[in-house]
Amino acid sequence: MAVEFLNEVVFGNIRVADLIVFFVIISASIIVARIIGAHIKKSLTDRVKKDELEKLIRIVQVIIVLIGIFIGLPSFHVDFAELLLIGGAASIIIGFASQRLVTSIGSGVFLIVERPVTIGDTVKIGETSGTIEDIRILSTTIKTFEGIYVRIPNETVFNSEITNYVANVARRFEYRVGIRYSDDAEKAIRIIRELLEAHPFVLKNPSPSIYVDELGVNAVIIMVRIWAPSREWWSVRTEMLLKIKTALESEGMTIPFPQRTVWIKETPGSAPAPVLHPDVSDKHP
Repeated sequence: MAVEFLNEVVFGNIRVADLIVFFVIISASIIVARIIGAHIKKSLTDRVKKDELEKLIRIVQVIIVLIGIFIGLPSFHVDFAELLLIGGAASIIIGFASQRLVTSIGSGVFLIVERPVTIGDTVKIGETSGTIEDIRILSTTIKTFEGIYVRIPNETVFNSEITNYVANVARRFEYRVGIRYSDDAEKAIRIIRELLEAHPFVLKNPSPSIYVDELGVNAVIIMVRIWAPSREWWSVRTEMLLKIKTALESEGMTIPFPQRTVWIKETPGSAPAPVLHPDVSDKHP
C-alpha cells in the first residue's frame, strides 16, 4: 500500500516519491543555510555593521538554497545534461550582466574576513589616502585628508596595493638636523635627547636614536629617529621639530644655510669691472 502510494503519479511522470526526495533535499539545504548563516553571524558580528551582515547572510543562504534546488531537480526526471546546458547559458548571460557586482560582493566578503583594513584606519589604497569611514559589501568609503569622501568599489580595493599606516601600534619618523661646525655636536645631541625624554608620546621602547650622520658641505648633520604611537605620530612629528629648533637656538646653535665663497682673481692687464651709474636723464620729476 505504501509502495503504491509512493509510486502514484502526481503530474506527468513525477511520482509522490520524487516529490518527497525533492522536499527532503530542499529542507536539508535550508537547514544547512541556517547553520552557516548562524556561524557567519557569530564570526563577523564585531567586524561588520548589522545591516551589512544581514545582507551577507541572506546572500549566502539564498545561494545554498539555490544549490539545493539544482541538486533536487533531477528527482523530477529532468535531464541533467539539459539542465547543465540551460544553467550554463543562463549563467553566462547573468555573468555578463552582473560580473562587476558579483566580483565586488566577493571582494567585500574577503575584505571583511581577511581584515587588511578596519574602520578608523589611516590608509593609502591605490592613489587615495585618508581614513576608512565605512566598509560595505559592495564598496569602501575613505575620507581623504582634505575632507573629501571617496567611494571605492571593493573589487578595486581588493586588487590594489593597500598601505595601512596604523596597523602597527608604533610608527617611526626622522629628522635631519644641521648644526654649524663650530657648534658642540655632543651638546646638541644631549639637548635633543632631553626634549624627547620629556615628551609623553615619544616611545621609550623602541627608544629614540640620535647620532651624527653626515659631515655635510655646510653643516654637521644629526639624525634624529623617533618612534611614536601610530595615531599620534603626526602631531608628535610637527611639535618636536619646532621644539628642537627653539632649544638649539636658545643655546646659541643656529641652523646653517648653504654658503659659497667666490674668489675673484684679476689677471695682469685686465680691465677693471665697469661701474654703472644711473642716467640722470631718465629721472622723472
